[in-house]
Amino acid sequence: MFRSLHYIYAQLIDDAKGRVLVSSSSLKTKKGKPLDLAKAVGKELAVKAKAASITTCVFDRGGYLYHGRVKAVAEGAREGGLKF
Repeated sequence: MFRSLHYIYAQLIDDAKGRVLVSSSSLKTKKGKPLDLAKAVGKELAVKAKAASITTCVFDRGGYLYHGRVKAVAEGAREGGLKF
């Protein structure tokens, strides 16, 4: 996952093959509170992962502390059915 000042991005990556399986970002939905947008990114990632038959993954927060928008992405993904 990556977060900038205005947007948040999340990807599911296959490390063995070195390719992105599923990705989601807040670029399309620019309106709303940052925490709500981050949670929506997590839910969208979980929906796309289910469509790709992915149920579990490892959450790499990219060096960011686990609070705020990073935590909201994780909670949204869990609510969407993705297991860490």
